[in-house]
Amino acid sequence: MKVTAAVVDALDGPFRVTELDLDEPGPGEALVRIVAAGICHTDAITRHGDLPMPFPSVLGHEGAGEVVAVGDGVTSVRPGDHVVIGWPSCGTCRNCRDGEPRYCARLGEALCGGGRLLGPRAGQSALRRADGSPVHSHFFGQSSFATHSLTWADALVVVPPEAPLAILGPLACGISTGAGAVLNTLRPGPGASLVVYGAGAVGLAAIMAAALSPATRIIAVDRHPERLALAAELGATDTIDATGADPVAEVHRLCGGPADFSLECTGVVPVVRQAVDSVGMLGTCVLIGGAPAGAEFSVDHLSTLWGKRILGVLGGSGRSETLIGTLVELHRQGRFPFDRLVRFYDLTDIDKALEDSRRGSVLKPVLRMSH
Repeated sequence: MKVTAAVVDALDGPFRVTELDLDEPGPGEALVRIVAAGICHTDAITRHGDLPMPFPSVLGHEGAGEVVAVGDGVTSVRPGDHVVIGWPSCGTCRNCRDGEPRYCARLGEALCGGGRLLGPRAGQSALRRADGSPVHSHFFGQSSFATHSLTWADALVVVPPEAPLAILGPLACGISTGAGAVLNTLRPGPGASLVVYGAGAVGLAAIMAAALSPATRIIAVDRHPERLALAAELGATDTIDATGADPVAEVHRLCGGPADFSLECTGVVPVVRQAVDSVGMLGTCVLIGGAPAGAEFSVDHLSTLWGKRILGVLGGSGRSETLIGTLVELHRQGRFPFDRLVRFYDLTDIDKALEDSRRGSVLKPVLRMSH
């Protein structure tokens, strides 16, 4: 079928809206009409070569829409279902069997950045130009910067038909990453203290999730006063403007010592050290932000040796259907208002949306495919 998609032709290239041919669904696959797709920092760093996606390609990994067709053997979804496209996973490796499909052993090049189909059509792309030349597909199993996406049916999370589908795409990655790091990984107990470095969409999602926990001190650190003000509205008990203060010293002052937990949501290497230094003995620092390829950081050996934990978190951990379904219901109840972070753009405006996000004037850009 004919679809409209934003294609990146080469490393560091712009997004060009182009008509392409997309395969019909094969066994185990589903075709989804994309209603809207979130734009994530991961899309930007992939375009610049920090994740191994070949070019030309269609990016996008926060898609939400309606199932329009399914392939042979698919029983988990049917045409007409409203869905969020979750992360792909093989379902058979040790991590998948242990309930952690976000850490599927095949997640890297094969499932997220390989640009090709798996299974009977392994090595092929699902997208082609009019002249038949391939365009790499299946970025994070979906390539949702397009009017339609061919994906694995098992990755789809069915949502209630009354849920606001246009804003749900970011639950596939960015929003779930921040919230899941708190709800699935850290699980703060009564009286816990938690500091979030970076009050962008991921960090604010973490703050909203922390506000649902028994944590009693939730600190937001950022350089944008308007983001800190929003963080306070969404559940932060304290805010720190890093442009005029030593954030580590301020965290220790506010907590009467090190915080119990810290989340690093910027991917800026010097900030990683600040997040690590904000927690102490038996404290946990979670790394979420995506730094450039090859980035390294250092920590103090002795204080880390005394029971400090440094963990990387992908996608909020856990299972897509559980985490995304929970966040959809919490939003319906008015307890997780992530819609306040969203600004809509058209498919032709991806470069502008990314620049607005980089400058900090928008928190969560979302491409609306149909109005």
